[in-house]
Amino acid sequence: MAGKLRADAPAPNGSSAEERARDDQGEEASGPAAGRLGAGEVREMFDRIAVVYDAMNTAMTAGLHHRWRARAAALARARPGDRVLDVATGTGDLAFALAAHVAPGGEVVGCDFSEAMLERARAKARAKGTAGVQLSFEAADALGLPYAADSFDAAAVGFGARNFQDLRRGLEELARVVRGGGRVVVLEITMPEIQPLSSFYKLWFDGLVPALGRAAGTISRMRALASGNEAPPGEVADAYTYLPNSVKRFPAPDELAAEMQRAGLSEVSHEVLAGGIVAIHVGTAPGRAQRSAGT
Repeated sequence: MAGKLRADAPAPNGSSAEERARDDQGEEASGPAAGRLGAGEVREMFDRIAVVYDAMNTAMTAGLHHRWRARAAALARARPGDRVLDVATGTGDLAFALAAHVAPGGEVVGCDFSEAMLERARAKARAKGTAGVQLSFEAADALGLPYAADSFDAAAVGFGARNFQDLRRGLEELARVVRGGGRVVVLEITMPEIQPLSSFYKLWFDGLVPALGRAAGTISRMRALASGNEAPPGEVADAYTYLPNSVKRFPAPDELAAEMQRAGLSEVSHEVLAGGIVAIHVGTAPGRAQRSAGT
């Protein structure tokens, strides 16, 4: 079931809040090598890589991304019967992890602006089954979520905050749609600082991940040609050049915690996993009185 809509909610297609935010911020160096893409470019990129997304996640993390998402879902502290939101859901893995906590009788809404990703998520939901949980995947803009304030008991974003064109606005939207006292969870890749892990991380993300992307791109093009379609060269490879560079420009854990506080969240804390490769941030959404007072 779709969530309650805001009267001023933007359409999932067309000129989105993310695209308007890019205009507000002015021109900056962009492209895969800069780790910065426009909202439309990000959407197109995820539409193109949807077919290899799950396999690449498993290859890049040796399957650990499922464990990290499970931890993020646990930190949301959702309970049976709760209604929770997964923003930038992609192919739905974090939504499925959250579903385990709200069953029986709960609801999980996964939203994304990439329809190709959503199609994959829906197919996985059909294959997995969703007994005891109402699970839906729908198009939405992270910077202008089409849900009323206090619509959810908790919200999370996994490996998607880096793609927000306006991080503050995205965090404010997460805080807005969660009831007072509910949790907002942000799971994201970060840059380890301790040797030798930092050197290994640089080798992996700057060298091997783009190489995996090029290999996946080659396989994708071969499949496209075999099926009689034409795939633009480098489309998948570019995405996995963008990934490591987007991590480099994203705020460090302490900086992200401060940004969450500025977005109105309180009791912000974070933990790092896998030696500092991944960070999970948690904040508490303000109540209506706090919102009205601007605190």
